[in-house]
Amino acid sequence: NMRSDLFDHVNPMRTFALNDEQGLVMCSYPHGERPKRPVPYFAELMTGFEYAAAVHMLYEGMEEEGVRVIDAIRGRYDGRNRNPFDEAECGHHYARAMASWAAVLALTGFHYSAVDGTITFTDRPGQHFWSTGYGWGTCNITAEGGARHVTLSVLGGVLRLHRVRLGDGIEGRLPAPREYASGEVVEMDMEADTGQ
Repeated sequence: NMRSDLFDHVNPMRTFALNDEQGLVMCSYPHGERPKRPVPYFAELMTGFEYAAAVHMLYEGMEEEGVRVIDAIRGRYDGRNRNPFDEAECGHHYARAMASWAAVLALTGFHYSAVDGTITFTDRPGQHFWSTGYGWGTCNITAEGGARHVTLSVLGGVLRLHRVRLGDGIEGRLPAPREYASGEVVEMDMEADTGQ
């Protein structure tokens, strides 16, 4: 349902995208005629649904396709034609567009357990954003062979931490659980085969 432009797209309902804009149409009928009574909103493009589909693609390993959908949305809401802080759908500032935050989780592998103080990220190199109910910051991962160097920065609030996990097989532990405050940095060298 991804459209590279909407010049020939007929939408008899609300218009959230048009002309040279790209996006993921709610429903299409590529193998036959549209039913007499199609599903509601079939011809619309709504960011909340587009984000949900894009994030599902990311989790299924279809990163290129998922990022393409997200890029199309951000292209429509880039500040020139539409407000980048108001992805209108059913109304202005509609909550469904918050599904965009799930892409952060899908791309970074981020998960946090306050119960046991474990923070998890993908093992892919890069700088990743994280946020919990208590604090927020970044995690910078660099790689050299199978080894990973992690720099975890607390930029606001606090982070209770005992373990750092990367991907499915790399884990590093602190000697004891500790609370890190804003401005503090945790650095670890980790390898998959040793667990260090």
